[in-house]
Amino acid sequence: MDEFDDEGDELLSGYELGLDGQNCGNTNVTTTDEKNCSVPESFPFPFEPYDIQKGFMQELYRCLELGKVGIFESPTGTGKSLSVICGALKWLRDYQQKQQEELEKLMAEDTTSSTTQEKSASTAAPELDWVAEFAAKKDKEESLKQVKIEQEQAQKREARLKKLRTNLPHLAGKRKRDKLDDEFTELMRDASQELKEAFDAEISQVENDGCHGDEELVLADYHSDEEDKEKEADQDEEEEHVTKIYFCSRTHSQLSQFVREIIKSPYGENTRVTSLGSRQSLCVNESVRRLKSLSLMNDRCLELQKNKGKSKEPGAKKSKKADSAGCPFYKQSLIQDYTDRALLNIGDIEQLVKLGRDLKACPYFGTRFAVPSAEIVALPYNTLLHHSTREACGIKLAGNIVVIDEAHNLLETINNIYSTEVTGAQVLRAHSQLSQYEAKFRSRLKAKNLMYVKQLLYVLASLVKFLGGKLDTAADKQLLGAKETRLLTINDFLFQASLDNINLFKVLRYCRRSMISRKLNGFVEKYQIQEVAPAPCKTEKKTESGLSVFLKEINRKAEPVAETVVTDASSRCGDQPVLKSPLMHIEGFLEALTNADKDGRMVISVQTRLSQSYLKFLLLNPAVHFKSVVKEARAVVVAGGTMQPISEFKQQLFTAAGVQADRILEYSCGHVIPGCNILPMVVPSGPSDHILEFTYQNRDKPALLDELGRLVMNVCQVVPGGVVMFFPSYDYEKKVYNHWDSSGMLKKIAARKRIFREPKLASMVDSTLAEFGKCIKFSVTASAGVTGGILLCVVGGKMSEGINFSDDLGRCIVMVGMPYPNMYSPELREKMDYLNKNYPKTEDGRLPGQIHYENICMKAVNQSIGRAIRHRGDYASILLCDRRYGSPNVAGKLPSWISQHLNKMARFGPVMAAMSKFFTEKKKLNL
Repeated sequence: MDEFDDEGDELLSGYELGLDGQNCGNTNVTTTDEKNCSVPESFPFPFEPYDIQKGFMQELYRCLELGKVGIFESPTGTGKSLSVICGALKWLRDYQQKQQEELEKLMAEDTTSSTTQEKSASTAAPELDWVAEFAAKKDKEESLKQVKIEQEQAQKREARLKKLRTNLPHLAGKRKRDKLDDEFTELMRDASQELKEAFDAEISQVENDGCHGDEELVLADYHSDEEDKEKEADQDEEEEHVTKIYFCSRTHSQLSQFVREIIKSPYGENTRVTSLGSRQSLCVNESVRRLKSLSLMNDRCLELQKNKGKSKEPGAKKSKKADSAGCPFYKQSLIQDYTDRALLNIGDIEQLVKLGRDLKACPYFGTRFAVPSAEIVALPYNTLLHHSTREACGIKLAGNIVVIDEAHNLLETINNIYSTEVTGAQVLRAHSQLSQYEAKFRSRLKAKNLMYVKQLLYVLASLVKFLGGKLDTAADKQLLGAKETRLLTINDFLFQASLDNINLFKVLRYCRRSMISRKLNGFVEKYQIQEVAPAPCKTEKKTESGLSVFLKEINRKAEPVAETVVTDASSRCGDQPVLKSPLMHIEGFLEALTNADKDGRMVISVQTRLSQSYLKFLLLNPAVHFKSVVKEARAVVVAGGTMQPISEFKQQLFTAAGVQADRILEYSCGHVIPGCNILPMVVPSGPSDHILEFTYQNRDKPALLDELGRLVMNVCQVVPGGVVMFFPSYDYEKKVYNHWDSSGMLKKIAARKRIFREPKLASMVDSTLAEFGKCIKFSVTASAGVTGGILLCVVGGKMSEGINFSDDLGRCIVMVGMPYPNMYSPELREKMDYLNKNYPKTEDGRLPGQIHYENICMKAVNQSIGRAIRHRGDYASILLCDRRYGSPNVAGKLPSWISQHLNKMARFGPVMAAMSKFFTEKKKLNL
């Protein structure tokens, strides 16, 4: 079963979907420019669009043309992805046509003005008029010059791609003949072991030569006042960007689905598209891919670049320097070839990786080089929303369009991206490594470098001491006494940690420009220094040079390679691998400390050991980091199947980021299913009239668990096919399952529905879904015995978003209780306090913090119950098993296509009667 089939049913014709009153879109837009905005009546589409799709595209076009910030809500099955593609690309083509017409007009005016100037040269004019005319002429010439440059670049780009498309077969053969490096690799693969060892020894001797090897580890002279000059020089080397659409979503699978929709659209043959991703998704170097951990993969990739070349990472700056031979796939000529070919043919992540393997070029950097010329860039949330990552990938928002899909959790996503945590073990390790680096190269560092290195050492030492640790003892051997968790403002933390006298902005600028974290990583890799760090859980192998490792790895073929990674079995990260040098991660933490005092809080957790203690920055105001996106981009669109409550987006994200009310556009449409295909009910009590209220105080009571079991047994008697139950947490699902098992109810349920449970391991999700689907397929027609399956899931788990329980897979959704977060979490309490202090109460006197608490719960509920209805012909019942769902405040936050049909039942008897009638009627219609 495909995990991301949300859009799988979008390509339905208007006739198949049909329309009724509930499907009309609602638009809320206030603008003085609307009268002057021309919106097309028709859009290129794979089939005749129905009214919902047409309305969506028209409002999207209006949003982009007027440069607004749009909130678009369109339930799954209404063709959201295809509507976004066709509406946005229609606007882009019209915009490109207008640019071309303006260019031709400017060129014509330039010719006309030159002729007029010659005729009027003899005419006398006052001095003031002459000065004004000269200034206007100069401005016009500069504008025309810039337009000409852009046109020339566009023509060169199109000519290059056209030539490549024409000569594609010839170039393929030529590429095979010209790959000297590949021939060398093949020769070395077949060489004798003696020859390989001799070659390794020669290379290692060169790499380990004292003077030569250390040059790349020593910090270059630092002159902070040259930063602006270097930035301008880098900008001059960058390729001009075309106007484009940045489309971002939560996962690479969803992005691949979006790219496949582009291919299906009328624009699939003439649109330049590229997809950005992490090294986990795009790397084709097997020695890097087998590391699994993203941190280790990033570390190893940078190390390979460092070992065989000194050119800058192309993702950081797009200056095209000499080739770096560090990785066999990281060669400039091959990457440029890859970039051109990737732009010629639209491909998803899997196809881009295959192209990289075929060309022996790096897809990770090749896709980044494609960004300037691409018209659509598909990328994950983090890449777009994190400012530093955005700059590193060469993403320019100015004048471009940003579309954020699946945006229902955008607030929480931004908070998570910018909230960062460091452990005591990481800080102590970084201090030990940097101390030894400074001791070794002290005599070779200039005064300014030494000053900043000393400041970094002071900062790291202060953080260790703030946690109660010492600098001369391994982190896992330092006992700190009683556990303690407390929160501080940023300013209070800096003062108590004695960091208030340090200019963190200058320190961070130094870290970025000097690349000290990479220098330190190379130092640790080369010398395998004896650091004050926890004892590794296994014996480490002696590190060899990057080329030696590469040659030996290809000789071993399938033999696994042991990585030299410092691990900390007792650290807070558990069994996760740790970078050789954690300084780069700590730089991110220091950058978080530069936020305004009111926008974040510090969480200090002192545990039994220093290695388990941690410092965490908690972002409270996501608008402060989203502000640059809405300010720079021409237009921003946030879209999703369920965007309720929209007021939270407007208040906490857009208004707080400085977006004026008249720039915000809202569009919402109903679901395509008729009302008779859905049966949502609030179930306040069970078969024996026991009240269903799964509060923290009540939910573990045996009587309540027994009542829930009886309810499920009754439901399984009348529901055909699949039943999907959602529990608030994995722990509670386990508790209910064990109780039913011990009471004998589990056997009674299993007699009617085969029981499946959501696995905690992501690797087991697909197999579980496949077994569940197979069970439904072979038992749905049975009138006795097992008539389907029941899947026990968790809200916010692996099956509550993105999974398609269409048709018989999900004929009934059972929501157990309300998945409120832990009220006593210090992070949540601090967030609620922040909202209460900075935002007004509602009209009915409720605090913003309380509303936020409810919204977290209801957004999770909405995502879960939306798993069942996937297309117009689908039907399902939804049981909200908790009497609190009957509250107006709660019911009002359900999606409108559910809430307008919600039945608030008084007892369980009518629930069973309604369900029996519902499924009997559907069975008759399908006969």
